[in-house]
Amino acid sequence: MKTIILLLALYAPFVYSQDLTPEQKIVAMTIVGEARGEGKLGMYVVACVIAQRATEWKRNGKSITAKQVCLQGWQFSCWNPKDPNRPKLLQLLDTPAGAYAKYLAVNLNRLDRKFTGNADHYCHLNKKPYWIYKAVKKDGKTIRVLINPIKVIGNHKFYKLR
Repeated sequence: MKTIILLLALYAPFVYSQDLTPEQKIVAMTIVGEARGEGKLGMYVVACVIAQRATEWKRNGKSITAKQVCLQGWQFSCWNPKDPNRPKLLQLLDTPAGAYAKYLAVNLNRLDRKFTGNADHYCHLNKKPYWIYKAVKKDGKTIRVLINPIKVIGNHKFYKLR
């Protein structure tokens, strides 16, 4: 059943015009800001990562919302202070990609997070951010070892770090 929902979400043409809650609007802006150039598949997998974090992550022992996930400092580059996409985020919701991002934001809890291996991080294939390394003790020294991604989808590699 989830596979059918995934396929419909990825390939069904539609125009999405439902009013969004403020939280859904932030999630949709994050999805379109991060992945509009990656098409529906790219936006779907970003939405899965947001959903995974909102499901599993906690702050001070309390669950965090999808909006809090999106706005957490330096987690999604489209919200970084100097990112060129940031001033465009609201306008991007009025594009075809934005319509799909809205759909995903409204249906965030219905996404098949297993599609990304329940990943909670992702980065571009060509990037090597500090967090894809773990510290390992070897011969009394601490060395950095590259973590293998759990999935590669499109131009992004996905990781389960928590």
